[in-house]
Amino acid sequence: MAEQLFLFIAVQRKRENKLSEKIAVVPGSFDPVTFGHLDIIKRAADVFDIVYVAVLNNSAKNPLFSVEERMALMAEVTKTLPNVRIESSSGLLIDYAKEKKAKAIVRGLRAVSDFEYEMQITSMNRFLDETIETFFIMTKNQYSFLSSSIVKEVAKYGSDVNELVPTCVVKALKEKYGFTQ
Repeated sequence: MAEQLFLFIAVQRKRENKLSEKIAVVPGSFDPVTFGHLDIIKRAADVFDIVYVAVLNNSAKNPLFSVEERMALMAEVTKTLPNVRIESSSGLLIDYAKEKKAKAIVRGLRAVSDFEYEMQITSMNRFLDETIETFFIMTKNQYSFLSSSIVKEVAKYGSDVNELVPTCVVKALKEKYGFTQ
């Protein structure tokens, strides 16, 4: 009887813990993932129990990498982060966050210029669902200039991007642009 009671209590605690897990979504196009993105994801993973990295299919952008390629690269660079899950989404971010039972959306900021754009998105998300908070993480200074667009532009002309993106991304960029080792 005592063993059954102990088992019941253990199962209840596990259920309670699952209900109280802090879940966040880190959205982005990640075309390609940079060390700046990775910095934000790692720091979010230190704060939240589960972090969903939502690789977005942004219809306003013409991506270099397919969603599947971006997800594969992201999975490779986050494989040492056990609480990070890689998925894709093409709908409204707030709907995705609700589906995942997330209480937070984490966004990275590089400069003041990012804040204005992010404020508009955050305000709309709050209008759509005021129970989901947005948290901003300032990127480390060494990544404040870094964007996927800049990385693609530099890589397109065969310049070195080893200090801007993980090794697997360097390789993928070289393959996309027709450069060999």
